[in-house]
Amino acid sequence: MIKYLGAEKFGIWSTMFMLISWVMMFDLGIGNGLKNKISENLAKKNKEKAAVYISTAYGIIGLVSILLFLSLFFASYFIPWKIVFNTDAVSEDEIRTAIVSLSFFVFFNFWLSLVNQVYHGLQKSSLVTFGQFLSNALALISVFFLYQFFDSSLTKMVLAYGLALVISNLILSFLVFGSHKDLRPLWKLFDISRIKPLLSLGAKFFIIQIAVIVIFMSDKIIITQLLGPEKVTPYDVVFKLFSIFTVVHSLVLLPLWPAYSNAYAQGDLSWIRATLRNQVKFSFLLFFGAFLLAILGPAIVKIWIGDEAEVDRALYFFFFSFIVISVWSNVFSYFVNSINKINLQLITSIFAAVINIPMSIFFVSYLGFGLNGIVLATTVSLSIYAIIGPFQVFKLVRQ
Repeated sequence: MIKYLGAEKFGIWSTMFMLISWVMMFDLGIGNGLKNKISENLAKKNKEKAAVYISTAYGIIGLVSILLFLSLFFASYFIPWKIVFNTDAVSEDEIRTAIVSLSFFVFFNFWLSLVNQVYHGLQKSSLVTFGQFLSNALALISVFFLYQFFDSSLTKMVLAYGLALVISNLILSFLVFGSHKDLRPLWKLFDISRIKPLLSLGAKFFIIQIAVIVIFMSDKIIITQLLGPEKVTPYDVVFKLFSIFTVVHSLVLLPLWPAYSNAYAQGDLSWIRATLRNQVKFSFLLFFGAFLLAILGPAIVKIWIGDEAEVDRALYFFFFSFIVISVWSNVFSYFVNSINKINLQLITSIFAAVINIPMSIFFVSYLGFGLNGIVLATTVSLSIYAIIGPFQVFKLVRQ
């Protein structure tokens, strides 16, 4: 992508995709609510009720997707995009066309991605990861094709990446609803009375998701406005490099969500304690791997992207600290999420979101930390739950 678009256009693309992807968080908590409802009803052998919840969730998210797309489509003609992205490298019309096209694909995928919650509810989380792999593989092939045969274009990048997102979720949808015909979403099964249970179960999750948006997704906007869009590129390169560890960790954690729910409902605390101990041990293996990557990172990036982006040596160690805090927090947050004991996480997430942006601006503008300050602010914000969360979990599993 960097070689095809160049450093500054890639920074615009990365920020653009992040902005539009915010919509994936705006499911009002329905995604997590649906996942828990499917698990609950399938455990009770009530497939009919599970199908009603699936159909209702698809109906709500479909309507939300249409409304959001139309809103952004009309608003796009009144937003000064060159100012938003702090650039003169791309024309206003090209940015607008790319934004509208990307929003179509993302909103359509927003609706299709409910299939992931169906797989989680069926305890087939490995297929969700397969879908992510498929999406990235298709995107890689598409971008390679663009790089070989076409001139640099944000719009072409949107088309290639958007199709990769949609095709992967369409394949997953055909697979799951082909083998589970009794769970297919149907308009006749839409039940307005099921909206409230989905929303009430997911309302707290939604607030946490909003906090996550502020903490994680505001970083690129701050970088764009304070340091310029070209500085998004080294940030994104190192972020993606270290995301290896969050991806590996999610491979282990995703299947544990429904497993924790079932075990807690059955009072099997000994299994939960043993699993949490194993997760703590596994997290230390990831910490060691992240530390090695911080040391070897410059050499890897040199091979990976050459001289397309200059990366400060210290940035690798700041991202190492971020991975330590993120992985440690997820060990405990996945458990409390699975049993709906999320009040503490709700409070700490809101507080973290409140302090993250001003802290980022302070570190960058007043202390001159540059990109390092952005990562440091995010790490400090996440540290609140990383410290408090384990005590909550310890108390819950000792009951």
